[in-house]
Amino acid sequence: MSISSEHPVSADQVYRALVALGAGPVADPEVRPEGPQEGDRLHLLGALLAKTELEITAATRLGEDEGADDVVEAVIGWSLQVGADPGLTANVVTNRLERTAIQVAESGEDEPPPGRNAAFAAVTIAAYALTAQRSALGRMEAE
Repeated sequence: MSISSEHPVSADQVYRALVALGAGPVADPEVRPEGPQEGDRLHLLGALLAKTELEITAATRLGEDEGADDVVEAVIGWSLQVGADPGLTANVVTNRLERTAIQVAESGEDEPPPGRNAAFAAVTIAAYALTAQRSALGRMEAE
């Protein structure tokens, strides 16, 4: 399983994708007169991920008489991009779960709403379970 990108995208490519989607962050020309830099890459990728997740959420919002076909189509598209490597899939999903746990924990409220701590624990446990499974499978394959 390889987690490195075969063709990594540059900060400029991600920025251009955000602009094309109408979600380009406005950079202060005095701070960044030369535009986005490679050090901005992860920040820009996070913004692109948020834009994508917002679009998927808007497109797959289930009503009373709607099915889950739209959600399935989004998952199929995701799976085709990630590929058939189950280790890579687990690694990507684990990374998503870790980001979700951080987002759930950062409620910005003095007193989190009921269930917030349980949701954080559930997401964290899911990430640990996938990590443990990958580790166990790796040890079994090594034997």
